[in-house]
Amino acid sequence: MRFNAVFASALFSSAVLYGGVRADDTEDLLEDTSSVVAESSTSSSASIEHPTFTPVAIKAPFLEQFTDGWESRWVPSHAKKENDKTGDEEWTYVGNWAVEEPTVFKAIEGDKGLIVKDKAAHHAISAKFPKKIDNKGKTLVVQYEVKLQNGLECGGAYLKLLRENKALHLEEFSNTSPYVIMFGPDKCGSANKVHFIFQHKNPKTNEYEEKHLQAPPMARIVKTTTLYTLIIRPDQTFEIKIDGESVKNGTLLEDFTPSVNPEKEISDPKDEKPDDWVDVPRIPDPEATKPEDWDESAPYEIVDEEATKPDDWLDDEPTMIPDPEAQKPEDWDDEEDGDWVPPTVRNPKCDEISGCGKWEPPTKKNPAYKGKWTASLIDNPAYKGPWEPRKIPNPGYFEDKTPANLEPMGAVGFEIWTMQNDILFDNIYIGHSTEDAENLKALTFDIKHPIEKSEAAEAAPPEPEKPKSPSDLKFLDDPVHYVKEKVDLFLTIAKNDPIMAIKFVPEVAGGAFAILLTVVAIVIGSLFAIGGSTPQVKKATEKAKETAAAAKGKVVEAKKDTPEVTKRTSRKAD
Repeated sequence: MRFNAVFASALFSSAVLYGGVRADDTEDLLEDTSSVVAESSTSSSASIEHPTFTPVAIKAPFLEQFTDGWESRWVPSHAKKENDKTGDEEWTYVGNWAVEEPTVFKAIEGDKGLIVKDKAAHHAISAKFPKKIDNKGKTLVVQYEVKLQNGLECGGAYLKLLRENKALHLEEFSNTSPYVIMFGPDKCGSANKVHFIFQHKNPKTNEYEEKHLQAPPMARIVKTTTLYTLIIRPDQTFEIKIDGESVKNGTLLEDFTPSVNPEKEISDPKDEKPDDWVDVPRIPDPEATKPEDWDESAPYEIVDEEATKPDDWLDDEPTMIPDPEAQKPEDWDDEEDGDWVPPTVRNPKCDEISGCGKWEPPTKKNPAYKGKWTASLIDNPAYKGPWEPRKIPNPGYFEDKTPANLEPMGAVGFEIWTMQNDILFDNIYIGHSTEDAENLKALTFDIKHPIEKSEAAEAAPPEPEKPKSPSDLKFLDDPVHYVKEKVDLFLTIAKNDPIMAIKFVPEVAGGAFAILLTVVAIVIGSLFAIGGSTPQVKKATEKAKETAAAAKGKVVEAKKDTPEVTKRTSRKAD
């Protein structure tokens, strides 16, 4: 008990000094926190300027901003989705659509878009063009905005340009409706890409085949608006832009699979390999003979004759025994079910020793084993090489040098399935002018996107500001880093001026005194433990208290001088 009192007295100075540092930092931390909350509240209350929506005056073959009267232009589908494998009709398009303002990062007052309303549902809706769009000899530009207000984990947000034909009925729009181009983002799990698929008509068969872009770019999965642009030029090149930035360039003739134009020659399906054609490059050496000492009958393993039975092996102990904990079921009927036999379990005695039951010596690899003899291989003198059928002119060959001359298009539609709702589509442009598309971008996307990004940044949790100097550090933020930086600063100053170090970094000086007193207390306690007299202990305790009080006074005095030191230092720096 006396030792505890002495030890506690000796640690008193350390607790006081440490408490001083901790209390100061706690107060500073609370002040800083209050300041940050106040600033954040002020920043949040300061509203970002939101302009009012005004329809653009751009003229285009098709331009949709989902203004009043959109219901007369867009028709939801009531078709049934056909199963690609079985051909059976299933999955009606039950997903609902609405035209509303965004609820996430709203940028422009009154700016509405077409919104997917239901989760995990098939959606289909389409709108006819005022007149068919034919891009033969012209540039084709497809541009639209996508806003994933709830993100996108699994689903599509792409559009389709539907082929113009008399049988085009919007209320029957489905996955089987003929289309010319499919373009836009699609993501499910790790699969993430921007689709660009076009259907090409075979001039010989008049059949259509899908051509898929190789190595498509990744879609941007963000809750702010993303602008997707596709440009197809008369020189057969294409370009994909995201938010106005070019992300993919190529040509319709080289960057799609399967290729637009088939091979000029194909393998002759009627050609057959001759019976005497040898395509085996190596054969067993016919002149090789098996050595006389080669014993094919020698087994792979033999009994280890040198093995001996372990001393603790129990020959008479069975490896399996009736389960002592098993009980006969209450409903067991010996007459109907027969004699009840308890299940067996492994004998626990066998687990404690080398083994039980009849001992047999183990086997080992036979050093005389050679296996079945086979002759070594040599190059086949009759080898002619791999056989390939001869090439013949491809009867289905054609060369389309202008695949950019797509089939005429009569409508645009969204036919998608998605796990997330509230996907918003807006500002759809389909035409022939890259300048008009850029002007539309400038009047819509370029205005809303910076506002959305500002709102997203404002909604994000603030990142803590990193201290710029040791004097800005707070103990509660990172105690280990705080102590390390303070000690380094103290030692750096102390090399030139120890007094200045004590005044400028009093925490380290006080901590050093506390550690010294703790060591003294431990030594005193140890002496007491081995028989120190009571008067000596009391005397040492009083001395420790006096030293602690003196150390506290020096630290407090140094702290009072610190502002003056800081001012002097600042003036010197100036």
